[in-house]
Amino acid sequence: MNSFGRIFRVSIFGESHGAMVGITIDGCPAGIALQEADFLPDLERRKAGASGTTPRKEDDIPRIVSGVFNGYTTGSPITILFENNNTRSADYDAIKNTPRPGHADFVLNKKYKGFNDYRGGGHSSGRLTVALVAAGVVAKKILQGIQITAVLTEAGGNTDIEAAIAKAVEEQDSIGGIISCTVTGLPLGIGEPFFDSVESVISHAVFSIPAVKGVEFGSGFAATKMKGSEHNDAILDATGKTATNNAGGINGGITNGNELTFRVAIKPTSSTPKEQQTWSEATQQVEAFTVKGRHDLCIALRASVVVEAVTAVALADLMMLGKATSL
Repeated sequence: MNSFGRIFRVSIFGESHGAMVGITIDGCPAGIALQEADFLPDLERRKAGASGTTPRKEDDIPRIVSGVFNGYTTGSPITILFENNNTRSADYDAIKNTPRPGHADFVLNKKYKGFNDYRGGGHSSGRLTVALVAAGVVAKKILQGIQITAVLTEAGGNTDIEAAIAKAVEEQDSIGGIISCTVTGLPLGIGEPFFDSVESVISHAVFSIPAVKGVEFGSGFAATKMKGSEHNDAILDATGKTATNNAGGINGGITNGNELTFRVAIKPTSSTPKEQQTWSEATQQVEAFTVKGRHDLCIALRASVVVEAVTAVALADLMMLGKATSL
């Protein structure tokens, strides 16, 4: 539900327009140096401000309220809070009767019988990814010698990101994007088949990010157009180094020592300035609808660091699980 991981376990809480959002991290080893300043570089990468991002800006100053003493993790659960100070909840009054197309408003209302917090998407909002980024900062400290890098490589079908954003701003419509992620320095042997394969666990974490619609590892869907002799990665030496990397660094759900690679598809932001049609509970008919509030024209611009974060969380858990289950 709202928790992820077997040993390195994170639990997320809060709503977009509630008092705060946050994360509790259980299973973090004691003795890791950790202070609020450690979070700021990754949190800055997630912030709005660039062209194509939401006008809503939050300070995103992390408050560590448990699990850290004298600058080091204690081994007890770590809780990190982020206050919501820049909200305009009145913008969402219309959602009570007219759910936004593409959003979860309609299904959340039905599932929770109208008791859900609909403001800004509530608990399903992308606002909560700030907490995921915080968890990723802690996870990265566990992954010593392992580098995770995620980059937006395509937006709106264009590899020229700036041109794509400029066009979206001009047309006042949202666009999606593709994020490419690589992980270097991973040892061979990480992964617990069957259901805890590396692909399974990373995909589970990545799909928790709002707006993610697809994940592919290595050559991904392009593999369907290849022959086995083309797709197979020839092993070159005793370390397992391969001539190609169509497998994306994973065989049989286990890391093979090569670079781990995958791509993530981010859908266009559902809240677009364009007028749309939606069902009205008040009038019981389809009506013209314009989304109010402040939204990103391309949420993918801010998602790369979130992809890095959940990948770090997944890998930290897998590595700790591997140590716990090895003889």
